[in-house]
Parts: sequence; C-alpha cells; structure tokens
Amino acid sequence: MEDNDEGNVKVLVTGGAGFIGSHLCERLLLDGNTVICLDNFNDFYSPEIKRDNISNIINNPRFLLIEGDIRDLNCLSVLFRNHTPDLVVHLAAMAGVRPSLENPSLYYDVNINGTSNLLEQCRLHGVRDFVFASSSSVYGNNIKVPFSESDSVDHPISPYAYTKKTGELLCHLYYHLYGMSIVALRFFTVYGPRQRPDLAIYKFTDEIVEHHPIFVYGNGQSRRDYTYIDDIIDGVMRSISFVTKNRCYEIFNLGESQPVTLCDMIMTIENALGITAEKKTKPMQPGDVEQTYADIEKSRKYLAYDPHTDFKDGIERFIKWYLEKKK
Repeated sequence: MEDNDEGNVKVLVTGGAGFIGSHLCERLLLDGNTVICLDNFNDFYSPEIKRDNISNIINNPRFLLIEGDIRDLNCLSVLFRNHTPDLVVHLAAMAGVRPSLENPSLYYDVNINGTSNLLEQCRLHGVRDFVFASSSSVYGNNIKVPFSESDSVDHPISPYAYTKKTGELLCHLYYHLYGMSIVALRFFTVYGPRQRPDLAIYKFTDEIVEHHPIFVYGNGQSRRDYTYIDDIIDGVMRSISFVTKNRCYEIFNLGESQPVTLCDMIMTIENALGITAEKKTKPMQPGDVEQTYADIEKSRKYLAYDPHTDFKDGIERFIKWYLEKKK
C-alpha cells in the first residue's frame, strides 16, 4: 500500500469495530495510515464486544470513530463531505446465513441498499478505490471443488448469499459506468481472536467450557475452509495495494484452501481445551452448504496472497484469547 502525498492514506472502514474490521483498523494504523471507522454498534451481538474490539486504538490520533449506519444517507453525506477518504473498505453488513432466513428484508436493506449508498457517495465525492467484503456463501452448493472465482454463482441458497452476490454486481456497475477501481473479496469462514460469538468455533468452545451439550448438524462431515484472521488481514492489505495501483474490477477468494470437517473441527477444539464435548445430532439447517473450499491460485498470482496458519495452531491461539477473556 503506497502512501499518498500527505504521508499516509485515509481509509474508511465500514463495520470497523467488528471482528475483521477491528483487526484491519489496527493493521492500517500500524502501517501509518489514517482510519475512519464507521460502525452502528447494532445489537446483532453485544455492542460492548465491538467497543472492546477497538479499545486499544480508540485514542490513536489517526483513528476517528463515527457511529452511524450505512443506510443513513445524511450520515454518509456528512462523513464524505467532511472526511473524504482516499479509499473505502466496506465490511459492514448483516452477517450470517441462518439469521438471514428469519429476517430477509433487513438483510436486503443493510447489505444491498447500504452498499449502494456507499458506492454512490464514492461517485459523488470522487473516491475511486473500493474494496468490498463478499462471502464464500455466494457459491451455494457448488459441486465443483475447489471453488474458483470463474465458477457460476447464480444459485444462492440463502438471503445472505443473495445480498453478497448483489453487492458484487453493484460494484461491477460502478466500475463499468464510473471507472471506479473495485476488488470484491470472497471470505472463507474467518476465525480467530475477537470472532463473533454466534459463529460455530466460538459457540462450541463456549459450550464445551461450560460443560453444555453441543449440537452437531448433519453427519459431521460437512466441510469449511477455515481461514485465520491474520491471513485474511494480509489478504485485505494486499487487495488495498492492488486496487490502488490498477483500474480494475476483480474478485478474489481469500481462504486457506484446506477444508476441515465439522467432526475434526470439534475434535481440535476438544484437544486444545482438554475437555470432551457431549454431542447431540440435529438435521442440516436450511441455507447451510455442504462444503466450502477456496481455489486461491488467482489470489496467489495477483496478490501474492500466501495463507499459512495451520488450523490446529489457529484454534490454539483463539482458545488462548478466549480463556483470557473469560478470566
């Protein structure tokens, strides 16, 4: 990531107090950049968790927190007018496959209208560089593995996946019509310290520590391409560098390319905790995919992306963080 004439780059990170966002804000600041963090601190999970995520950087003079919603046009207009960023990393979204089945209209409003609002503000204020957080969920139940960026993603199986696919299309529209430079990143099951408490690794760890039974959906052989947070942040930083140097619309997978079965994931957590879980089996949930598996050759070629965190090591780092937070 190259510095601009002022000595650093001003980056707007939407959802910057979340799991991925807070790690990205820290990295951007560490590299000498200015960060505008936009977050609405909604109650999808405890807002206090998100405030804690940014507690180490809240007083950094190059960090500005703006509490606002990407659906609020007035908020965005004032932000862009007063603090026009050099580029935008758009992470804010209603997340999760299963919750999107219960309230799809909220997901459409936040993830589609919110993304459209941001792109329009970029157009109006001359912001040409944009990184969009998409998701591996766009691949649906793709039979061909590993999943490649050139595969068809026209068959979403959840409202969440639909909104992420639509976000990619909106990004392409602004590239085509207005010459914006845009990279869409398809994240594959990110985990690590500060992971959202509604996600499987966190939930299973919590239940096992509390000696509660855990619910295993399906036969335990579903697979996820778990990707450690440090590898994801490295990929995002490389994407920022790429998007600022190229006039482009590109999609990149950011995964580990090492799928892990649900049974093996649980066993790895058990081994790291030294506790055996009580397991109860349930049917597969609607909207869940059988597997995710990233083809990362394009990301290796164009971003020099090179994930290297072994799943066992990543789980041990997560559990160390989790147990420290429990004290």
